[in-house]
Amino acid sequence: MLADYKEEFCQGYILLCLILWGFAGYAYRVNVRRSADDPKKKDFHPAAIFLAPITWPLFIFGFISLFVLKAVLYGIFLVILTIALIVFRKPFIFIWLDKIATKVGNMLLEANTMLIKIFFNPWLGDSQPT
Repeated sequence: MLADYKEEFCQGYILLCLILWGFAGYAYRVNVRRSADDPKKKDFHPAAIFLAPITWPLFIFGFISLFVLKAVLYGIFLVILTIALIVFRKPFIFIWLDKIATKVGNMLLEANTMLIKIFFNPWLGDSQPT
């Protein structure tokens, strides 16, 4: 059934690609005309204009997939949270999260302190990193 409309689909796709090429080209031209000290000015490659017809279906598919994934995860979260609030009265999750967060945070602080002592040793005045 969809094969009956393949010519209309191709014409619509080509028209949409031309419109997107126009949008990308216009945005590139506007960006080039901005002054060098403008914070909105970006460094775009001119060939990025011609990739617009290739990338827009991927972006649309990605955005739709991300939306569906967020909706499903939100639904799962609501069900699990409801069950957890009904079944478990003691806040063991918060105690567990506190222990894990403290352990991971201490490891990160130790590693970052060691990196600072190794790389900034001449400025800190220490003779040996510990």
